[in-house]
Amino acid sequence: MTIHYHGTPLTPRDQLWLMAGKSFCVSYANPQDADICLRIGQSVMWDNGAFSLHTKGRSVDWTAYYRWLEPRLGHPHWAVIPDVIDGDVEANAQLVKEWPFRRELAAPVWHLAEPLDVLLGFAQDFGRVCFGSSGAYWQVGSDAWSRRTDEAFNEMARRGPLPWVHMLRGMAVAGKRWPFASVDSVNVARNFNSSNQCPEAMARVIDAVQCPIKWKYQPQQMDLIA
Repeated sequence: MTIHYHGTPLTPRDQLWLMAGKSFCVSYANPQDADICLRIGQSVMWDNGAFSLHTKGRSVDWTAYYRWLEPRLGHPHWAVIPDVIDGDVEANAQLVKEWPFRRELAAPVWHLAEPLDVLLGFAQDFGRVCFGSSGAYWQVGSDAWSRRTDEAFNEMARRGPLPWVHMLRGMAVAGKRWPFASVDSVNVARNFNSSNQCPEAMARVIDAVQCPIKWKYQPQQMDLIA
């Protein structure tokens, strides 16, 4: 079963209460719904907020992030390890090394533009890894993104059972060929008002779209060279 983590904040608050029993994604960049999600959610994915803060030109105090996480981190809830958007492999590897909590409560981010060896190392060390779209693969679902994601799953599958793979901002590709164990999106929070829908009913339709649990090897297509 694919777990769909519905992004927050979701306002007004009475509409968030209707989502009781769902799984939530709460970003450190927008943490105002954190405690209510912990109270009513089936599970909570704590996002490090790096992407949101990066788009706003703001830096992150990771020590403060760890302090915020500590009272909220425990099974079945888990957190995204800090990462540097558009950073190099070494910078992100250093943040993974600095993670202060138990590994089973976390997932590092493998950026699709990074080498596959980085992904394979994360999968072995953590058992759960987030895919982050970056570089030439920034657009989820594009041809380039699809080829790179195929390549990643091909390599992981060659080495045995797949790890838990979470697709960041990837709810739109749930139900396609990739066996994501979980995905997240702010689709419901952003659009239920404009579409005049009940957020819970909207989420229920989304939650019913499942990913396959096994990977079918995909022939590799080479990117065209201009």
